[in-house]
Amino acid sequence: MTDHIPFNRPFMTGQELENISKAHANGHLSGDGPFTRHCSEWLTRQLGCHQTLLTHSCTAALEMTALMLDLQIGDEVIMPSFTFVSTANAFVLRGAVPVFVDIRSDTLNIDETLVEQAITDRTRAIVPVHYAGVSCEMDSILEIARAYRISVIEDAAQGINASYKGRALGTMGELGCLSFHETKNISCGEGGALMINGPELLAQAEIIREKGTNRSSFRRGQIDKYSWVDCGSSYLPSELNAAFLSAQLRQISWITSQRLRIWDHYHRELASLEAEGLLQRPAIPEDCTHNAHIYYIVLPKKISRPGILARLEDKGINAVSHYVPLHSARGGRKYGKSPGPLHVTNDLSARLVRLPVWVGLSEQQIDYVVKELTEIIYDEMC
Repeated sequence: MTDHIPFNRPFMTGQELENISKAHANGHLSGDGPFTRHCSEWLTRQLGCHQTLLTHSCTAALEMTALMLDLQIGDEVIMPSFTFVSTANAFVLRGAVPVFVDIRSDTLNIDETLVEQAITDRTRAIVPVHYAGVSCEMDSILEIARAYRISVIEDAAQGINASYKGRALGTMGELGCLSFHETKNISCGEGGALMINGPELLAQAEIIREKGTNRSSFRRGQIDKYSWVDCGSSYLPSELNAAFLSAQLRQISWITSQRLRIWDHYHRELASLEAEGLLQRPAIPEDCTHNAHIYYIVLPKKISRPGILARLEDKGINAVSHYVPLHSARGGRKYGKSPGPLHVTNDLSARLVRLPVWVGLSEQQIDYVVKELTEIIYDEMC
């Protein structure tokens, strides 16, 4: 096995370029053209939300939720520290304070048993992040939010085609956010979506997405001209991105099945190492249907992760770590706070390794990754 195995390789179904040509022939390349409407309608129908608005990134969708909450300086938003910076930045931009809560050791999702103690009279929202396409314990989180009358904004960046008790990720809170970045299961290079789960939120979301104007109403013929009516920004994706995304969405079931095949193969082959206490495999709770977005392992404490990654790279395998916990980063220390220690976050984030997962990764390549990883771990433990 001499070929280099990258961590990610963007997948194309074969229909993307034809769709882009059709978008060009339509003469509509900016936002909200036919392909954008098709993707929005598809997502709304398949995910079961009230409405979906495509955005140019998941970051943009998160920023829209922060605007919709009308956050004031000093308001607080509860979230895990083990997440991408966009989860926090979207709210910091409005003057809010990220409140970092520790994660569970099994799923690496926010620990729902610690959420309530993080609530203060300034808390405005809880932002569960569905790590690796595995749902947070949403019933508990939603119950807490109802009791304290605070919002739930789902960061489902990694969650397309995954569910919790039969409900699509991103459809259980007031608002949900998806990512179509090239590293995600379904991609258009850069892209995202805002899922709106109540009809009362749609008008405000449309205004914010269209630079603070009522242009969406104008397009529907509800008004004779549009104008500036509220705060907003430019959150629409290009029609070219939507054309690319449309081809991907049509193949979502097949793409997910291929990723699950790879995930399951890793999981079977690494079971013996977990049984020996040489690593921890991902855990999927019974109520969750995941989408094989990430296959990760957690190394034993005595093994050097940089050493493991370097040795795998020497073997032609590009395995990677993941987030630097936000609370430990300079921005997190400046803008955020935590009501208690984050021992699990600190520990697991330092020992996590993500293995290559992409459509087209062969069983031979997976077996090679497992073989080399196993040999390196045994060698490091000696």
